[in-house]
Amino acid sequence: MQVEPLEFEKPIVELERQLADLKDRSAGQGVGAEKEIEKIEEKISKMKYEVYQGLTPWQRVQIARHTQRPFTLDYLDHCFDDFLELHGDRHIGDDDAMPAGFARLEGRRCVVVGHQKGRDTKENLLRNFGSAHPEGYRKALRVMRLADKFGKPIVTFIDTPGAYPGIGAEERNIAEAIAFNLREMMRIKVPIVAVVIGEGGSGGALGIGIADRVLMLENSYYSVISPEGCAAILWKDRKFAEDAATAMRLTARDLEGMGVIDEIIPEPLGGAHHDHIAVGRSVKAALIKHLAELREMDSDELMQKRYEKFRKFGEFRG
Repeated sequence: MQVEPLEFEKPIVELERQLADLKDRSAGQGVGAEKEIEKIEEKISKMKYEVYQGLTPWQRVQIARHTQRPFTLDYLDHCFDDFLELHGDRHIGDDDAMPAGFARLEGRRCVVVGHQKGRDTKENLLRNFGSAHPEGYRKALRVMRLADKFGKPIVTFIDTPGAYPGIGAEERNIAEAIAFNLREMMRIKVPIVAVVIGEGGSGGALGIGIADRVLMLENSYYSVISPEGCAAILWKDRKFAEDAATAMRLTARDLEGMGVIDEIIPEPLGGAHHDHIAVGRSVKAALIKHLAELREMDSDELMQKRYEKFRKFGEFRG
């Protein structure tokens, strides 16, 4: 797969192009270009290390939004078997931005719910750019209640810039749908693991984010508002989004330090979009580990710990 480079990656891509040209020209020509090739390879390795080890919060936001990152349905292919999608919220209709259904993880039946984006215009229109409507959140809760009824664990994949803010969503009460999910997910008696796989924006992310364990991919972000939205409010101009991303402390490392998330899942060098298979293996291993730990708790202990986990957020100690 040809990966589209981000702006800060273009110097690396240019060096890789030069290396490929040099190898093509020297192949079969008997030209002693080995030293020059080795020199460029060392330069590329050094540049990659410096760039990817020193990513700024804004650069991580850009990686989190990359259209070639694996989405929810990709993780269903790489981590799960026998996915059976369920449709409709039994009130209004279905929402393609929020696929949900039953699947198997290492032979164990579970429920999977997640935001789904698209990679081209047609798919993005179908998936509403990953911004779910009220019926998406109501469908998600309906399927999670089935998991609760049958004693199956729940996995959610968070990847949205935010819930859909259109007039229709407001008419069908998007705020109530999300708020209702927050309350009802707190009451579910089976283990819940949430994974932020890309963007974790605002209440749209939190609407399926009440979980016993919250995990984040290394280059994802999780925040109350997008950097552009924060910049528009505080600096009165979206061009300050990079400054906002730094001030908001929205990266996985920041949130782990504050106790908001439970584990950072590493990504391949350059981001998950460079190797879907490898990141799929990492996500699967993390899910298996955390679900195994949660299965050791009875429902009362599980719910109490979940309550304590979220209750302590924002706690101030003088």
